[in-house]
Amino acid sequence: MRILDSKASGFEEEVLGFKQRAGEVDKKTVKVVEKILGRIRAEGDPALFELTRKFDRVTLDRTNVEIARKEIERSEERVDPQALASLRASAARILAFHEKQKDQTWTFTDQDGVTLGQIVRPLQRVGIYVPGGKASYPSSVLMNAIPARVAGVRELVMVSPTPGGEANPYVLAAARIAGIDRIFRVGGAQAVAALAYGTETIPKVDKIVGPGNIYVALAKKMVFGIVDIDMIAGPSEILVLADHTADPDFIASDMLSQAEHDEMAWTVLVTTSRDLIRSVQKAIKEQLGTLPRRDIAGKALQNYGTLILVKDLVEGAQVANAVGPEHLEIMTENPSEILERIENAGAIFLGPYSPEPIGDYMAGPNHVLPTGGTSRFFSPLSVGDFYKRSSLISFTRRGFRLVAEDTIRLAELEGLQGHARAVSLRNKRLKNEGGGL
Repeated sequence: MRILDSKASGFEEEVLGFKQRAGEVDKKTVKVVEKILGRIRAEGDPALFELTRKFDRVTLDRTNVEIARKEIERSEERVDPQALASLRASAARILAFHEKQKDQTWTFTDQDGVTLGQIVRPLQRVGIYVPGGKASYPSSVLMNAIPARVAGVRELVMVSPTPGGEANPYVLAAARIAGIDRIFRVGGAQAVAALAYGTETIPKVDKIVGPGNIYVALAKKMVFGIVDIDMIAGPSEILVLADHTADPDFIASDMLSQAEHDEMAWTVLVTTSRDLIRSVQKAIKEQLGTLPRRDIAGKALQNYGTLILVKDLVEGAQVANAVGPEHLEIMTENPSEILERIENAGAIFLGPYSPEPIGDYMAGPNHVLPTGGTSRFFSPLSVGDFYKRSSLISFTRRGFRLVAEDTIRLAELEGLQGHARAVSLRNKRLKNEGGGL
């Protein structure tokens, strides 16, 4: 792992370099995804089934591409009862948190009788992508589907690859808990394309959410505009801001919890204590040796693990803000005091007993978070992401007369005579009718 000192020359450039940590995408990969999208758009189901047979080794047709309701219901019989209870407990906490995010239609009428407002309506149909195969991410099902349900989305359509034909029972159980309406056994860029364009069997959606590999991420990026998407998620990230009071074993375990995701995962400790850096190094070495995914975690730490020494916590907060991490843990003597200085972070965890994995599964706030420094302008997935809003404008004659001349003047200022005429015609009629203010 790299060790950086804020006093060293070039430190600011090193920190700024974190913002480019996502890297560039190989052009060959881009062309592959473009070709897949083009085929699905042009050919529909035949291309979808062919690509699924090629990539997932599953032969599908219109009779078996959708997972039957009975298979979904039986999934609960195939999972560990305690794990099922934990999924339900997680769902309850996620629901309770997101219920507080509900928005509503509002209007107001001013003294001149002009009514203005905002109409809030849920999206009609949302597509949820869930990774399949060896990976099992039932928590992603809950985090993506429950906010949509709270918003009032009418139909939730899930796609998930089933290499070899076997659907993960925990994913199916989570889908049932979350209220998914339909599940299709397809994945990859071809599944994203099917949701975006629609095929003979898979309905076109309004928005696509959920994590995936680079092919899925690129496909989501390319179909944005045809449909909405949640965000382009990069590798997992954690930044721990700590002082001398922090427990090095806790910090090491939290950094490893992110490093085990993949070799691109990004883990950083920012601290005022040189002794803590040494202790964390030792703790990571000890814990890494017993981690089942130690090869992946080890490469992530070697490639992107960084230990940063700062002069004080104010400077530490500045580093955190410059980086804008997906997950920010504050392990200091008074975390709340540091919180006031934090501006950019996807999720913030305060104190030694608020580890990042609690946020992944049981806390309640959404674990779909901005990465790659995008917390400067992106927010966690929320109920608001599943609404569409319309402005409401209703003028009385008096209200119209009050703003007509200003509207005409501004339209003419911009050279838009048609705009001005649409107002002036009405204004002249009201004057001829004797409509005063």
